[in-house]
Amino acid sequence: MKATQKLHALGQSLWLDNITRELLTSGTLKRYIDKLSVTGLTSNPTIFDQAISKSAAYDAEIRALKKTGIPGEELFFKLAIADLQAAADLFKPIHERTAGVDGFVSLEVSPLLAYDAEKTVAAAKSLHAAAARANLFIKIPGTREGLPAIEEAIFSGIPINVTLLFSREHYLAAADAYVRGLERRIATGLSPDVRSVASLFVSRWDKATMEKLPANLRDKLGIAVAEWSYAAYRDLLDSDRWQRLENLGARPQRLLFASTGTKDPKASDTLYIGGLAAPNTVNTMPEETLNAFAEHGEVGGALPRDGGDSAEILAAIGKAGVDVAKLAADLQTEGAKSFDDSWSDLLKAIDTKSHALS
Repeated sequence: MKATQKLHALGQSLWLDNITRELLTSGTLKRYIDKLSVTGLTSNPTIFDQAISKSAAYDAEIRALKKTGIPGEELFFKLAIADLQAAADLFKPIHERTAGVDGFVSLEVSPLLAYDAEKTVAAAKSLHAAAARANLFIKIPGTREGLPAIEEAIFSGIPINVTLLFSREHYLAAADAYVRGLERRIATGLSPDVRSVASLFVSRWDKATMEKLPANLRDKLGIAVAEWSYAAYRDLLDSDRWQRLENLGARPQRLLFASTGTKDPKASDTLYIGGLAAPNTVNTMPEETLNAFAEHGEVGGALPRDGGDSAEILAAIGKAGVDVAKLAADLQTEGAKSFDDSWSDLLKAIDTKSHALS
């Protein structure tokens, strides 16, 4: 049995953090589903920038759409939605078999709306309606400014992938926004069955501290933060507040481990896969990491329910000079800026291609 199958059997969903037109048309994604237990997919502006700018697969569609006078951002969403609809259809049997728990794909709202909750929610509604797929998440950053939009989108019945979470505190704030949205739905007589995941970014912690920590603490911060957040996730699911919601038909906002490609060349290329095994969670991974884990990955035990030794490791890292709380805030700010930059690069790439093709 492949390591990917073992991880799936443990109860964790393996999602691919990539999408390209070739991945769909070549049958590669279908093979990952059938052979490597992949049950979902995530995307972001950086992924689409790479897919569109470095491939001719979209050229004919860009040429045809450009002739209609459609602006760049709208043109991009036409391309992205077409890809994600095709992927969602491949995952539809999984979505139905798991009663809506698994089999999702994700599409991000424009990062340019990050500071406008009302426009973010309007865009989330519009994109979800345009995609017309029940198993499509709309991604909204879990920043301070994004939390009201997340609550409102959940209240409006839009499945949300909360992205750009870096710490236990970030996760809890996103979970609270999700729960508030569900509680508002119940108060107005609506079903609380609106699905969501909370995406905790892992590897960027270790990339940021790679040269700042002693050898015995190198590459341990990301997993420690993940373990500490996982304990908070389990505590929430055991809480009276959540139990009341579940009794009325709510389903958990699953914790998702994102940014799980290894950044340290000295570390295992599957560090954040085998090390983050846990039931009722998701691990979304780059294509290279997925294939590496299928070939030589190992699945040990599941993450400890209580966070294991994460508190001790975080304390040791603090003593070594890393302000973990400040770094969490910095990573989230840098992540948001990175998405802004990728969005700008994406629109420029589409504009450049449009002019070249015309």
